[in-house]
Amino acid sequence: MTDATAEQSVTTDDPAAAGDADDDRPEPYNGLPGAFPYAFRASDSLLFKAYVPVALFLSAAITLVFVFGLVTQLAATGSVRGGTFTFSRSFFLFIGLLLVAPLLAPVLSVARRHRRTASSVAYDRALGLSAFLFIGSLYLALLTSAPAELREPTQSTVVGFFYSLPPLAGIVPPLLATLLMYLTHRLLR
Repeated sequence: MTDATAEQSVTTDDPAAAGDADDDRPEPYNGLPGAFPYAFRASDSLLFKAYVPVALFLSAAITLVFVFGLVTQLAATGSVRGGTFTFSRSFFLFIGLLLVAPLLAPVLSVARRHRRTASSVAYDRALGLSAFLFIGSLYLALLTSAPAELREPTQSTVVGFFYSLPPLAGIVPPLLATLLMYLTHRLLR
């Protein structure tokens, strides 16, 4: 009985044997902060690798803008009790989430896919391209929804076209780009 116990302790205490068992398991990325470096290392698509730092920068920048905007809004409406002001604060945070979530989704999707299954370069590339299109759609949304007093005169027919649209139409480009990103993810499974 002591020989069996000694044999078990040798097999469980052997670091080489334990290392072989760990090589079969995928590397963990521990949530959102770890997903960025993990997706960057795991992907073989240069287009997606270019998107990862852009997504990190834009997500952090948009989050900071919305946090400072919320602080400003709280300071301006701090003495007023509930009702409409409470709703506007919540809606403000909801809009920030709607902007940041599509920026983070491709990184999280690629990280998850590489961790669970063998992802393809085509999937990573297509998701990176659709994510860059989402960033472009945010620019078009800003052009469309810019207040008239902030618009500069332009000779460009494209910019003039987006200026001529009603401000509410600014929601259309990001919605279409998000839909394209979702369809890309679903069709290239």
